Amino acid sequence: MTITINNYNNDKKNLILGLTGSVATIKAKLLVEQLIQHFNLIVIPTETSLKFLSDQDFEFISSKCKIYKDKDEWENVDLLKRSALHIDLRNWANSILISPCSANTLGKISNGLCDNLLTSLIRAWDYKNKSMILAPAMNTMMWENPFTFKHIETLKSISPNVFIIDPIEKKLFCGDIGMGAMEQVPKIVDFTINNLK
Repeated sequence: MTITINNYNNDKKNLILGLTGSVATIKAKLLVEQLIQHFNLIVIPTETSLKFLSDQDFEFISSKCKIYKDKDEWENVDLLKRSALHIDLRNWANSILISPCSANTLGKISNGLCDNLLTSLIRAWDYKNKSMILAPAMNTMMWENPFTFKHIETLKSISPNVFIIDPIEKKLFCGDIGMGAMEQVPKIVDFTINNLK
């Protein structure tokens, strides 16, 4: 399968933005607005992340970059060409940014689970030659949970090309005040620019 994107520019590197089931996905439009200034961009939302995107934001994002969803993995299987979307996406990308990275997705990828397009891509990722950047976003108690620490340590041990953008402390969507909010979008974009392989 040929990977197609909107407004392709040979002078830019190729970045995949993964969106997961965290309320911080409401910042996806702002993230895309800033990332497309620096990268050829493809967005892969998990099914739960779509619940946090308004119709207007989804329409805006799809007008600026290509979106691949879980169903695209199965609709584009080509047995004759031996093509798989998650492999084609890996080959296309220079780097992947998962922002926000929910507790659920963090747990999945740190344990090698691959039950959707995004986690299948991560399971097939080339950690030796390509960077993977995660910006976790979750409730404070989820962030401070011992499992989260183990998941982060596991991912960091895989490769020096795995980067974690720690969350920040603020009043969270649920009303709690504490660590767990996704880092500010401009800082995520700057970090991605500076750590792209």
